[in-house]
Amino acid sequence: MPRVLITTDYLRPGDEVDDYLRAAGLETRHDPMVGRRDPEDLVSALAGIDAALVANEPLTAGVLARAPRLRVVVRTGVGYDSIDIEAARRLGVGVSNLPGINANAVAEYTLGLLLAAARRLVHSATGVLAGGWPREDGHELRGATLGLVGFGAAARAVVPLARAFGMDVVCTTGVPEGLRGDLGVRFVPFAELLAVSDYVTIHTSLTDSTRGMFDASAFARMKATAVLINTARGAVVDERALADAVRTGGIAGAALDVVTREPLPADSPLRGVEGITVYSHLAGQTAQARRAAGLAGAAELVAALEGRARFTVN
Repeated sequence: MPRVLITTDYLRPGDEVDDYLRAAGLETRHDPMVGRRDPEDLVSALAGIDAALVANEPLTAGVLARAPRLRVVVRTGVGYDSIDIEAARRLGVGVSNLPGINANAVAEYTLGLLLAAARRLVHSATGVLAGGWPREDGHELRGATLGLVGFGAAARAVVPLARAFGMDVVCTTGVPEGLRGDLGVRFVPFAELLAVSDYVTIHTSLTDSTRGMFDASAFARMKATAVLINTARGAVVDERALADAVRTGGIAGAALDVVTREPLPADSPLRGVEGITVYSHLAGQTAQARRAAGLAGAAELVAALEGRARFTVN
């Protein structure tokens, strides 16, 4: 009987995902990832495991090499930068993700961060909590320009929401022109997007070319009144450069759902910078998105073990 390791923290023994996998003839083991995990603990968890349904586990080449039975890894999400894809390929481990599975949840959350930043909601709430009564002006989204970096499923889902608020939308993407569709978006080079946008939201995957793309030179091109929103991957942003830009007034602020190291370290340069708000990686975490990801991940895992993977990335 093939054995499955489940590390996604919201999946539990006896839930419908567990029932699905067991009905498919698999033995399940739950070892949820909460915070950081020592590589040796992960190696131990993978001992005797044939397939894994995982969160953002650091599946490095070293870890994968010490899991000789492992044949399939499925991410219960979209990003898979925590997995050494090339090492998995060499070792005969198939890796799948779930493209677009939480796009609506991420899009709604992105608009929530935009509204919170525009209307200074966190500042107001924390001020009241501290005994004050802040009454500074906010800004309306209508008439503002939103710049999307990336044009995958989540970014596409943002467009109609932003346009419903009366925003103009520009985008920088590597998606070929013939595959973009007509959503009322103006596609521009990255430098132009930075210069014209009042709000910039990041939706790109983490690659060698996007790592640190928001650096000091990028912030220098942005409006002093601009706000950066990141619901993609933390390492797309140079965090020290961002902290310096906000602290010195180079840009107005940032709302970050993701950071380079999660949970946020005590010595992070993002701490204590007025205008920067860090959230706990919640963009895709709705009841609906979690249920869909769990069930779709389980279905992909079963299919992959049978040689029928639909969303393989290697």
